[in-house]
Amino acid sequence: MSWSQVFHTSCLVLLVHLLCLEAVPISLDKTKVNQPEDKASEPPPSVDTGLHYDRYLREVIDFLEKDQHFREKLHNTDMEDIKMGKLAKELDFVSHHVRTQLDELKRQEVSRLRTLIKAKQDIEGGNDMAVDHQALLKQFEYLNHMNPHTFEVEDLDRLIKSATNDLENYDKERHEEFKKYEMTKDHERREHLKTLDDEGRMKEEEHYEEMKKKHADHPKVNHPGSQNQFKEVWEEADGLDPEDFDPKTFFKLHDSNGDGFFDEQELEALFTKELEKIYDPTNEEDDMVEMEEERLRMREHVMNEVDTNKDRLVSLEEFLIATKKKEFLEPDSWETLEQNQAYTDEEMREFEEHLAQQEEDLNQKASDLQKQRDELERQQEQLNSQKVELQQAVEHMERLKTQKVEPPPEVHEGNAIPEPQGEYHPLPLGHQDMSQNHPGMKQDNHLQNQIPHNTQDLSQPRLQDLPPGHQAVP
Repeated sequence: MSWSQVFHTSCLVLLVHLLCLEAVPISLDKTKVNQPEDKASEPPPSVDTGLHYDRYLREVIDFLEKDQHFREKLHNTDMEDIKMGKLAKELDFVSHHVRTQLDELKRQEVSRLRTLIKAKQDIEGGNDMAVDHQALLKQFEYLNHMNPHTFEVEDLDRLIKSATNDLENYDKERHEEFKKYEMTKDHERREHLKTLDDEGRMKEEEHYEEMKKKHADHPKVNHPGSQNQFKEVWEEADGLDPEDFDPKTFFKLHDSNGDGFFDEQELEALFTKELEKIYDPTNEEDDMVEMEEERLRMREHVMNEVDTNKDRLVSLEEFLIATKKKEFLEPDSWETLEQNQAYTDEEMREFEEHLAQQEEDLNQKASDLQKQRDELERQQEQLNSQKVELQQAVEHMERLKTQKVEPPPEVHEGNAIPEPQGEYHPLPLGHQDMSQNHPGMKQDNHLQNQIPHNTQDLSQPRLQDLPPGHQAVP
């Protein structure tokens, strides 16, 4: 058994496929096909586990496989000791070269996780927030985030335990996804019926019942892992006489990688003939997603009956023991998916309530977004109006600047006050202008300025106003 196979088994890491629709190869007639010569100790390629740290996991395995001491210890360690962490302690005895490679591998993984954290934060709009990488790295339990520089015993122990726990829940999660798929399909069918009139609804219901009957009309399905089921593969896939069926020969024919174990992929390939009785991709009534769920059910059933040490592999010894049991020789009939509804009425009711709540939440969010949009449009209209007003004001100011400024109106001669006629003679001493000392005089002067200019020139005193002895000088 190769190191990769053993380590994947011990960690429960090796899964046979990732998606329900992943194709599984049909068994070949190995009696009619020339087998290629075995090439020098080249382990089979690792299968993607579907875990988000799958690449890190496989690279750790590849590096540890290069160390002879660790590989030897692995062969002498049982499953329980591996789960208890005893194998991880052997990391202290791994060569310096391998440890250096593991250190670099861990640094790259920590850097990858930090990049993912930063990218997630950017998507969620937290660009301005400081990132506490140490706190966020706690969610990744498969490595020791407190020491991001070196790969230690704790890192290997965490990796084994995390992979074990995650993969033990893998099949359960697949079943839950299939249940949701079936309920969604039924819900959409019911909603479609509500959109039809009475006649259309009746036709649709008749068509649905007809498809169900056609799907259920198939040959008998053998109990998975029974003698009858294996004999049918022996005859139709291997081209051998069913009377010559030999369990040991059958095991070796279908152990495709020759490691002495049936892994999950090799085991599921044995059910292809049974599944072809029920499902045909060209038939409207057959759902290929349901076919892969049926395949998973068959594999789980055989594993529960045959895999006694629960290592997710079937050894030759376990297989031969199972072929001697009554369940192998005289099995019960196998109930297919159409005979076992994937969900209960209560689960369907809760599912539809959940969908209704989701729809209500989405409608509320849509309404809130519409209100925000209307408010933004209103504000935009106000801004546009203010912009137009500002532009008009700017244009008005530009027009004023380009226009010529007119001079002030000229004073016409008819309105000017004539200059005094004759020579100017100052007043005698004591008769100076007293307007500066008498405020009342200022008002008189102001009134004089308002006397019409066509009246008698008052700058010359009248003769009768002069006192006696003060004759006017010509």
